[in-house]
Amino acid sequence: MDFSRFFQHWTPELAIDLGTANTLIHLRGKGILLREPSVIAIEKDAGEVRAVGDEAKRMLGRTPHAITTIRPLRDGVIADFDAAEQMLILFIEKVYRRRRFIHPNMLIGVPSGVTEVECRAVKDAARHAGAREAWVIEEPVAAAIGAGLPIHEATGSMVIDIGGGTTEVAVISLGDVVLSRSIRVGGDEIDEAIAAYTRREFNLQIGERTAEAIKLAIGSVWPQTRELAYLARGRDLVTGLPAQIELGSGAVREAIGEPVLAILDAVKLALEQTTPELSADIMERGIALTGGGALLRGMERLVQHATGMPATVVDDPLSCVVLGAAKVLAEGDLGLRTAFERRLATRDTE
Repeated sequence: MDFSRFFQHWTPELAIDLGTANTLIHLRGKGILLREPSVIAIEKDAGEVRAVGDEAKRMLGRTPHAITTIRPLRDGVIADFDAAEQMLILFIEKVYRRRRFIHPNMLIGVPSGVTEVECRAVKDAARHAGAREAWVIEEPVAAAIGAGLPIHEATGSMVIDIGGGTTEVAVISLGDVVLSRSIRVGGDEIDEAIAAYTRREFNLQIGERTAEAIKLAIGSVWPQTRELAYLARGRDLVTGLPAQIELGSGAVREAIGEPVLAILDAVKLALEQTTPELSADIMERGIALTGGGALLRGMERLVQHATGMPATVVDDPLSCVVLGAAKVLAEGDLGLRTAFERRLATRDTE
């Protein structure tokens, strides 16, 4: 009897999208069981965890001095290792009850622009959270697989994955990345741009959650048939008193212009470096938009206008990375992650 295959069959497998803004966990045979903000609330003195995920996010900007809310990931990588480890442990416990002798295998999506040190930190956090084996996969590759793109064929597929901390642009063919661009610009920078705009134009200081709410409610990158408005509340920087303003979607487009242009520049640079044959494939198949940033109103129209290429937002863009990672685990196609780690090691020694 092949005991290795027996244990492999019974070993739980978790696909994890450990994102700057949100964490998603997929358990083999069960589907996506967790989709919560990557936030943890900790008591400063005792070091005890008070909340994680949705509950911790509700505490942002509202905690007493004794409690701090932490977003352990910044720009797509771990910024606070201890907090990330605690958060990951609690998230895993929500979807998988630990067993003494059975530890899950984990495949985690990471930005293509990470360093070997940053990649090792992600795998170490997974192992400390109870992983038997921990692997990583490039987020744009996982997103392309999750979106159903034919990445193993001899044809070019282009994906733009706009996450909370990074934007990943990749051209993929024959099961490997031909070229990629990773910039640390994403949803967080868009939120910060909105908050900076209200300070500059209206002397109104708004919180992180309010800026995100404005983005979700009326954020757009292309003129809309019906423009929207949002009543933003915050603190007047002149009087120090609570105040509110009505913000239109046109003003939000102006506010987020700089980070959006940075994303478009990364896309154009990737296209400039693409071979004519692959460019022809992309022109025929179009550009796939994934990640939360793809849901900004008019994003596909803006990309199409800027590049001259057809662009579409895939079905369920928020789940593409975790669904792609789950498919890689289910099919045992770990050659994708070994190719990435080999490129990573080569790149870091150059």
